[in-house]
Amino acid sequence: MTAIDPTAPVRIAILGASGYTGAELIRLLLRHPRARIVALTGERAAGKPVAEVFPHLAPYDLPALTKIADVDWSGVDFVFCGLPHGTTQEVIAALPDHVRICDLSADFRLFNVDTYAEWYGHAHKAPALQESAVYGLCEVMREGIAGARLVANPGCYPTASQLPLIPLLQAGLIELEDIIIDAKSGVSGAGRDAKQGSLFGEVAEGIHPYGIASHRHAPEIEQGLSQAAGKDMLVAFTPHLMPMSRGILATTYVRMKPGATADDLRDCLRNAYGKEPFVKVLPDGVAPQTRHIRGSNFCLINVFADRLPGRAIIISAIDNLVKGASGQAVQNFNIMYGFDETLGLDVVPQFP
Repeated sequence: MTAIDPTAPVRIAILGASGYTGAELIRLLLRHPRARIVALTGERAAGKPVAEVFPHLAPYDLPALTKIADVDWSGVDFVFCGLPHGTTQEVIAALPDHVRICDLSADFRLFNVDTYAEWYGHAHKAPALQESAVYGLCEVMREGIAGARLVANPGCYPTASQLPLIPLLQAGLIELEDIIIDAKSGVSGAGRDAKQGSLFGEVAEGIHPYGIASHRHAPEIEQGLSQAAGKDMLVAFTPHLMPMSRGILATTYVRMKPGATADDLRDCLRNAYGKEPFVKVLPDGVAPQTRHIRGSNFCLINVFADRLPGRAIIISAIDNLVKGASGQAVQNFNIMYGFDETLGLDVVPQFP
C-alpha cells in the first residue's frame, strides 16, 4: 500500500457549489492551507466557470462547475455536501467508502428516521448510513466528530439555540419547561433559488414569522437539548425572517432553578466556552448583535436578568452562512482531520 503523505492537501469536492453555502465554503477553503478544491458541482450551472456564477471569486483558480455524475471520485478525499434537503441521502450513500463527508443539509441530523419522516414528509432513504452519522455541533460533539466518516452539520437556528442552552441544562441551572426561543434570520437562510417569499418586495421594510409551531428545526433543537438534560424536552420555537442578507439572532427565555441567578448562568457559559476559539460570552450588559459576527465563525452570547422573578433572557448571535452552515462545516472538517480548528476560519467580522 502506498503511504499517505500527512502533509499533503486534502482533495475536496463541494456538491451544490452554486448556492450560498457553496460560495461560503469556497471563500473559506481558499485560505485553508491544508485544503485543495478539486471539484465543484452545480447541476443547472454545469459547464460554467465559477467566475460566471460568482464574479467575486473570479480572481481565483477554481475548477469549472460540473454534474455530480461527472466527478472522478478517485481523486477526491472529502466532500462538503450542500444539496437541498431530501436529495442528499441517496447521493451520499453512493459515494466510495474512502470519501469522508460533511453534509450541510438536514438529511442526517435527526437520529430517529421515523422522526425524520414525520417532519420532512418522506421515508429516510439511507437508514443504515444514518446510524453511523455524527451530529456536528463542534463544541459539544468534538470527540465523536473526530472519528466520523459522515458528519451532519447542524442547522443555523439549532446552532444559535443549542450553544447557550446545553451547558446550562447540563449544569442543572435552568428548568426544562417553558423554554421559549424567539429567533430572527437573514434571507440567505432560505437559499439562493428564486422563491416568492424571498423577493425584495416580500422581505424589505418588514419582519414576519414563519413555520409557526411547525418549523423543521424544532425537533433538531429538542434532540440536542434532550441529550443534554437526560430527559425528553419540548420547547417553543418561532423563527422570523428579517430584511437582511445574513445573520441569526436568538432571544431565549428560561426559568432558572431555585437559587440560580443570571450571573450564575453567565459564569457557567464562560466556564464552558472559556477556551473555545469561536464561542464568546460578552462582558456584562453587552448584547450580541448580528452586525458583530458578520462573515465570521463566531457565536456571541450573553445573559440578562428578566424583570420577571426567576427568569433570564439569553441572547446569541451567529452568521447563518458561517457558524450556521459553511464555517461550522469547515470547523468539522478540521476536527475530522486533526487540524487546528481555526484553519481557514480566523476571519475578523466585518463591521459596520
